[in-house]
Amino acid sequence: MNDDQRILLESGTNELEIVEFKIGDNHFGINVAKVKEIIPFTKVTHVPKAHPCVKGIFQPRESVVTVIDLPKYLKIQNKDDESNNLFIISHFNQISVAFQVHSVIGIHRISWESMEKPDNTIYGGVEGVATGIVKKDERLIIILDLEKILTDISPSTGIQVSKIKEIGERERNDKPILIAEDSEMLSKILIESLKEAGYNNLIVTNNGREAWQKLEKFRVDKTKELKDHVSCIVTDIEMPKMDGHHLTKLVKTDEELAHLPVIIFSSLISDEMRRKGESIGADEQISKPEIKSLVKVIDKLIME
Repeated sequence: MNDDQRILLESGTNELEIVEFKIGDNHFGINVAKVKEIIPFTKVTHVPKAHPCVKGIFQPRESVVTVIDLPKYLKIQNKDDESNNLFIISHFNQISVAFQVHSVIGIHRISWESMEKPDNTIYGGVEGVATGIVKKDERLIIILDLEKILTDISPSTGIQVSKIKEIGERERNDKPILIAEDSEMLSKILIESLKEAGYNNLIVTNNGREAWQKLEKFRVDKTKELKDHVSCIVTDIEMPKMDGHHLTKLVKTDEELAHLPVIIFSSLISDEMRRKGESIGADEQISKPEIKSLVKVIDKLIME
């Protein structure tokens, strides 16, 4: 095994691999960790009264998969002849779904550091579907927020604030919780959910780097103890500038910060991702959209 291959197997390197694909003349990308397989266009079965962007369903293996017409969702003209299109079958939020695309360019390894956050005035902020933009050679690749797209089409697949009420009556809690989440939509819902659960003191950042900068600031502020600045960290994995795995690794290898509980809350949690999280010291790992489980884990960790 060469050094480059060894790095790829490590966790917390702040790197990812993306699948680049085209729809029309536009270049898009998604995290390889979300891709199960890429298959040729297949005839699908129409589903009556489905969302207009649901192409239909088909059964590539043992389970039925829903196909999302991504060109239609993105309002990009589809080709008259779809036979050369491809299906990118993805798995996240504990759901498998196929996204129809025109062509696949390839797989690229990039650093989260090189990814830029889209400008809200152009990409719509909470309503936008781009989580990042990365330059490859002379072209710009837009990284799509598949969770946002899927939630738009099927709201029940996203985080449900109403689930918090099922936990029952709760007291208010002022212990500070540091959150790292780049999606404005998910960040807004996460804040609403945790406040509904009684957590008043939420410190919200847009990515791992911002969260790390907050921790470094807390470290040098001697007006109060570190535990009074932050009692728990909740982080996504996929984020521009610094991902959640790298943030976790920085925290858990720092003598002053290592005691802080870190919860990875991500749509990417799988057996492989869980092993990666464990290898860098994550205290808990919860798959979105399990918001009730997140609240119960926070309850446990901040009381220890």
